[in-house]
Amino acid sequence: MKGLILAGGKGTRLRPLTLNTPKPIVPVANEPFLLYQVDLMRSGGIDEVILSLSYQPRKIEDLLKDGTDYGINIRYAVEGTPLGTGGAFKNAEEHITTTTVVFNGDVLTGLDLSAVIARHKQTGAVATIVLTPVDNPSAYGLVETTPDGQVQRFVEKPGPDEITCNTINAGVYVLEPSVLQYMPKGEPYSFERGLFPTLLERNELVMSYILDKYWIDIGTPSKYLEVHHDILAGRFMSTRVPSSAFDRSAIAANVSIDAKSILDADVTVRSGALIENSVIGRNCKIEEGVQIVDSVIWPGTTLDAESRVKGAIVGKGCYVGRSVNLRPGVVLGDKTVATDFSQL
Repeated sequence: MKGLILAGGKGTRLRPLTLNTPKPIVPVANEPFLLYQVDLMRSGGIDEVILSLSYQPRKIEDLLKDGTDYGINIRYAVEGTPLGTGGAFKNAEEHITTTTVVFNGDVLTGLDLSAVIARHKQTGAVATIVLTPVDNPSAYGLVETTPDGQVQRFVEKPGPDEITCNTINAGVYVLEPSVLQYMPKGEPYSFERGLFPTLLERNELVMSYILDKYWIDIGTPSKYLEVHHDILAGRFMSTRVPSSAFDRSAIAANVSIDAKSILDADVTVRSGALIENSVIGRNCKIEEGVQIVDSVIWPGTTLDAESRVKGAIVGKGCYVGRSVNLRPGVVLGDKTVATDFSQL
């Protein structure tokens, strides 16, 4: 069995964080996001993963190489132009010779992948779609199923009177190679609007698996920040989440760093600083009296004396000047300079 991760998107919803860093490798708790998905593939017994790339592929290839360092064999299928979810799967056709697990490149989940694969094999379906329940179904496309889990219908962003269920596509699939026959080659094509409705029209068996574990799409700044809060609160558990590399025993007596926060190696924290419920990347400098709360700071950033950062995301290599105030919702792209006394 193989895995395919759809990692070719430009991450436009997550800009400016993705201008220099492809979305699949943005840091999540100081680890490249893609590694969480690789770990999940491995948990399902998959030992070969195909990465479908398009946007800044070299940065991803340079990081993961052949996968040896992560206990898995990685191959690459690079698109000249973005082909959509289904088009990317078709583009990797030469590698897809057996049942294949497919992940959207922006989904973080605690899914029991082995259970999904077992259900897929048991039912004999050509496709199994993992579904997750949501509180507000009107914002998504719904997937209707029979009581035994067979997919019946897709409803795109329903109106209030069209809501018949609360289950949406979770962006995780198990597919048989036979579905490739229904897909055009070399042109944009969608699983959601193309392949899956076609399979139903052709009376192919499409099954569902209802997810009862953690699930989130990290594709927007607010969701990206939310996943860090969930990790720090223990709502998402993974062996991939590092413990803090910062030596708390060596901090000054008047420095306050709560037990939840994660600080990477070589972070400098000066006297009077306060860090709560936050993730700080490698080689950051936190000067005197800085306060960082509910925030994510990428590597190589300096926060000058008395600055305040709350509910914000700060990209790589930024300089946040003296007495700057970054309020909730602020997102700074890489190498941003916020001059002294700025209020953002």
